[in-house]
Amino acid sequence: MKLLETIHLVMNGSTLLSWRLLRLFQGALLNKIFATFLVVALPWAAMAADKPVNAKARAIAKGTRMADFTRDGEPNLASTAALVLDAQTGQTLYAKNSEEAVPIASITKIMTAMVVLDAKLPLDEALQLSSEDIDTIKNSKSRLPIGAHFRRDDLIRLALMASDNRASAALGRSSPGGTPAFVDAMNAKAATLGLTQARFVDPAGLSPGNVASPQDLGRLVAAASGYPLVREYSTTPSLDVTLPTTGRKLSFVNTNVMVRSSDWNIGLSKTGYISEAGKCLVLMAMIANQPVVIVLLDSWGRLTRVGDANRIRRWLEKNPGKIATSPLRAG
Repeated sequence: MKLLETIHLVMNGSTLLSWRLLRLFQGALLNKIFATFLVVALPWAAMAADKPVNAKARAIAKGTRMADFTRDGEPNLASTAALVLDAQTGQTLYAKNSEEAVPIASITKIMTAMVVLDAKLPLDEALQLSSEDIDTIKNSKSRLPIGAHFRRDDLIRLALMASDNRASAALGRSSPGGTPAFVDAMNAKAATLGLTQARFVDPAGLSPGNVASPQDLGRLVAAASGYPLVREYSTTPSLDVTLPTTGRKLSFVNTNVMVRSSDWNIGLSKTGYISEAGKCLVLMAMIANQPVVIVLLDSWGRLTRVGDANRIRRWLEKNPGKIATSPLRAG
């Protein structure tokens, strides 16, 4: 009866077992029975309640602040994959599952912007949005009306700062050869940059077939930082767009809340999300007076990627020598 009462307490998530009850399980047989119960029953109960099982997820779900660092002094990240690079030398400062290619969602739009700019098409050219630009993959919405005309540079800005999928689709479709040729150019650019595991299938990143490893994305961000317009447009905090036909004003904000914070000095940024990719974030920022590239993939919580970025920053600020002693540093 005591054993059943104890199991009932655990299944209902009640207070911790008292030492008196725990002593009932000192026998070898009962220890084995109880251990088996914990392995099987508790994960099942957590899943039945749709609650995260691991400690990091529980802490985030409860609003509890995660520890900044692990016992080894490394950043304690909730993102499934991560990479931190010294932007000047390319030296890896931190890596977590950094070699596996995974869906990257709207991080794809950085490559889209680079390919458009490489083509040297007129940035002030008015492009008309078409029904072909409607998202039929994820059925996402856009406030940009079909039939409206927008300058090419405005569509690039909206794709980067507001992550607008219709703007991205229009950029690819309106390029010479249309979307198929544009996607080919994206993959050719990836090969030129040495993105060995990157693969692109659409300009917006809506398909889970757009994949890359964190190492690929570190190289992508470093290359994109050489494009002044990508730096400017991706870090635009907000933008008001007046529709030419109706005069109605649309207001957009950057999808990266850190860009709108005075607490960060961010030179390039892009967020991403589809269910297959989770929450994603790449950025280049000044940390400890040095440029650093951060790649965070497959974060599940609304603010998990932001929390991870802040933990990385605190880690580098606490250990500035990790950047200062990177090989090949000039000066």
